[in-house]
Amino acid sequence: MNLDTAIIALSALSQETRLRVFKLLIEYGRGGTAAGNLSDQLDIPHNTLSFHLSHLSHAGLVTSHKQGRQVIYAANCDTMEALLAYLRENCCIREENGEAECKPQIKSKTKRTKS
Repeated sequence: MNLDTAIIALSALSQETRLRVFKLLIEYGRGGTAAGNLSDQLDIPHNTLSFHLSHLSHAGLVTSHKQGRQVIYAANCDTMEALLAYLRENCCIREENGEAECKPQIKSKTKRTKS
């Protein structure tokens, strides 16, 4: 995953409704569920849900396929894993044992002399 892709994914998840939709899709697993079921469970109008699913799909966080007359949506766990790996690799400090840990790194201050 590159920086631009990570930004798109993080942006998609940074909105409350989209995060709720994604969380529910994670609970359904790889099999996913119908859009109508998501709409009912989250009490979101169909057109509003469609708008948010479009953002999640554009970010690669959601996949969809037709099953008869229904569209089935599922969380794309591969994209989420790639996003988490990107954050660990690029936003955490690498320890001596190779583990990535998210903790502040204290940079040494260099003394400036007055001229």
